[in-house]
Amino acid sequence: METQGYYDSPALQPIRPLLLDPQITEIMINGPSQVFVEKGGVMQDAGLQFQPEALSRLISAFLQPSGREVSSSTPYADFRLPDGSRGNVIIPPISLNGPVITIRKFTKHLQEAAHLVACGTLSNRMAQLLAAAVRCRANILFSGATGSGKTTTLGILSKYIPQGERIITIEDTAELQLQQKHVVSLECRRANLEGKGAVSLSDLVRNSLRMRPTRIIVGEIRGDEAADMIQAITSGHQGCLAVIHASSPMDAVSRLETMLLSRGLLLPIWAIQRQIVAAIDLIVQHEMLVDGTRKITHITELAGVENDRVILRDLFSYQRRGTQSDGKEFGQWTCGGTEPKFAEKCRKMGYTIPEKVYQAGYDV
Repeated sequence: METQGYYDSPALQPIRPLLLDPQITEIMINGPSQVFVEKGGVMQDAGLQFQPEALSRLISAFLQPSGREVSSSTPYADFRLPDGSRGNVIIPPISLNGPVITIRKFTKHLQEAAHLVACGTLSNRMAQLLAAAVRCRANILFSGATGSGKTTTLGILSKYIPQGERIITIEDTAELQLQQKHVVSLECRRANLEGKGAVSLSDLVRNSLRMRPTRIIVGEIRGDEAADMIQAITSGHQGCLAVIHASSPMDAVSRLETMLLSRGLLLPIWAIQRQIVAAIDLIVQHEMLVDGTRKITHITELAGVENDRVILRDLFSYQRRGTQSDGKEFGQWTCGGTEPKFAEKCRKMGYTIPEKVYQAGYDV
């Protein structure tokens, strides 16, 4: 279905202006009497209300293209819109507010790394370093809280994957829109009413290894698929990219450790930590600041294991300096001045990272 035609649907008319407003990044419908939006990083009341029948028609319009539905037995579902936006619906009795719809809109104005630099998400040197990392098959985790910009950064940086590579994307709800020609997109499937037919992220990661991938991209790792991804990387599949929810690079490592331990691997913690260090080259940490701006606060590499602890080394980190009179935070990125470990991968591929990219000092 064409994007414009989809938004002309009568069921979508109550929120059509919100869907088409490029400044709105999130739409949150909390039952029939309350609608909030995120605009410029700030939550605000949209001043809309629904009749219950209109809200039911809206939910049907969102779910119908994907063939998903919500009911008393399956009270929540994810969906995606034609423009790449993604959403979630949850209904009573699980939701006490009535039907709740949350839509995270696809950011059309952020298409290139230069756009991220221009809006202050990262510095120019950080963009150069990450472009080199993706090009030269470093394995990268994009970490941060919900709505901090992880998937947006991953999608933009994926453009540095060479055209000749075969890319397998694996997502719970497909939203990545890669520009390369040779892309195979896989999406999870929930169990049917009989509790059968579910296809998990872990299932898809394992299956992707039989599909001759050059790269594997996982939309979000949160369980058993972590072990499958680590095994895939350590068995030779380099250049993997993945999203993880964590509040810091150390928390991202801790979450990976927990996921691998919960898988039931009969390995001591030091062995699991060494596998993680051998597999992951970089953690790119995202954060939404109190003024609503999004920043990459750390580009961190995993340097080794010492005393049952993964040693992390910041290549770049963001230092907050204060708040301006208009409420905007300001600060600077600091570069540690260390050549990244993945530079060796770059040299093997005939590419050298210029020293000025990781030269010590403040960056803008």
